[in-house]
Amino acid sequence: MTAEPYVLGELRRLRARVPQLTGALAASVDGLVLAQDTGDAEPEGVAALTAAALGVALRLTDATGRGAFRELLVRGEHGYVATYAAGGAAVLTLLAEPRVNVGRLHLEGRRSGARIAELVDGALERPDLGP
Repeated sequence: MTAEPYVLGELRRLRARVPQLTGALAASVDGLVLAQDTGDAEPEGVAALTAAALGVALRLTDATGRGAFRELLVRGEHGYVATYAAGGAAVLTLLAEPRVNVGRLHLEGRRSGARIAELVDGALERPDLGP
């Protein structure tokens, strides 16, 4: 059993709690989609770009002595892309409208990242049992 249905459930609950989200994706740190609710965005491309951005963020935090990666926020003309650590094996990437409350985005993104970490790390520890 895999963690995918449980992670997808978490993504959907997150989107219900933050209505300004236009997409949510959990991916492995190497860019493989674990679960997605991305709407119009192409999930494999978003996961691959997330992995690339994560690589740069890890190098930047290491080079500047800022410790382990926690989150990355990009603001574009049409909204936000936020990536949160989700344990050692996964990341959570959220797509949000420009009018999102960024504080709420961080609060809910961090909570969901922690929950996804539990689900994914639990499935990795016991792949025959699932979370």
